[in-house]
Amino acid sequence: MRNPVSGLIVLMGEDRYGNRAWADQAQRASGQGDMSERVSEAEVSEARTGARTGARTGRARVPWGWRRGRVLTALAALTALVLLCHRRVPNTPGRLGSLLESFLPWFGLLATAALLALGLLRRAPLALLALLLPVAALTYRFGGLLLPAPEPGDRDLVVVQHNASDENGDPSGTARSLAAAGPDLIALEELLPGARPAYERTLAARYPHHAVAGTVGLWSKHPLSGVRAADIKPAGITEPWSRGLRAVAGTPGQDVAVYVAHLPSIRVGASGLASEWRDESARKLGAAVAAEKTAAVLVLGDLNGTVDDRGLAPLTSQLDVPARGFAFSYPAGFPAARIDQVMARSASVGRIRTLPATGSDHLPVLARITLDDPVSAAPSASRGRSTR
Repeated sequence: MRNPVSGLIVLMGEDRYGNRAWADQAQRASGQGDMSERVSEAEVSEARTGARTGARTGRARVPWGWRRGRVLTALAALTALVLLCHRRVPNTPGRLGSLLESFLPWFGLLATAALLALGLLRRAPLALLALLLPVAALTYRFGGLLLPAPEPGDRDLVVVQHNASDENGDPSGTARSLAAAGPDLIALEELLPGARPAYERTLAARYPHHAVAGTVGLWSKHPLSGVRAADIKPAGITEPWSRGLRAVAGTPGQDVAVYVAHLPSIRVGASGLASEWRDESARKLGAAVAAEKTAAVLVLGDLNGTVDDRGLAPLTSQLDVPARGFAFSYPAGFPAARIDQVMARSASVGRIRTLPATGSDHLPVLARITLDDPVSAAPSASRGRSTR
């Protein structure tokens, strides 16, 4: 029989030997602990064993949970919103919106990949499910560029656009490479006086018609007329500067006004994107295109901007841009953006692709143009993509 006094002392926190003890320890020693306490001890022991095992293996046992990853979910929704409504991003300070649009597909891809990695790390199923939003936005914005191009038609023109570089050490080799693609028209920028004879000599047999204004030129299989310089010079440039050309190519079936342009360069610095001169030059070129009387118009050139960049809106709002292909053209060593552009009015631009590298820091781009029926073609028939 148990000594009631000893039990009372134990319950008060001290046994008969003077050692400190807790009441529940005395109950377990006397066999009085209930089953729930033994189960609890087993759970604690198992948890400690699991923690030691996790520490040895370097893996923490983090369960998946629907309440986890709410911030990542919000960021996924924000990424999709930016992709679809990038024109709503403020352009100040530092022309932030224009800078974002210059690398819009890369922004979408990298942001989605980062959110995927964080969602897996956090084991957040809600965040992973939310990634469907930026994926859908990317597909809507750029998925069409990956689709097959339509079959060539009888009214198609093939054009090549290339910034040949003022440091190109092999202009003859560059000319041969471009002519090998067999285009109807070749537009060149950074055409220096010293290199011009090499291009003329190399291209003469296959391209008997050509025109040059300043540092831009156009070579054509078809007769050229109405040749003149296009004034796209920004007001802030005071030195001699001629980087615009307008000519009419007499293609079979109809005339096509061709503009070759090299817009001013942009710079990215601590204050953001410096593109004021580029934007002003784009507005002047857009005004010239809008005033052009010839129904079908092509714009070929190094525009120092992508078709998503709002700085080129004076052109993209009234001209068709390539419907297939990314054709990143700059820099040639690691192409990250297409700043060499082919645009059209009263015509559609099909697939655009790059050609093999030349001695330039740009890659040449080749595009197929399908002219509209001349009976229905008119300046008002433009299919410009102002929402891009």
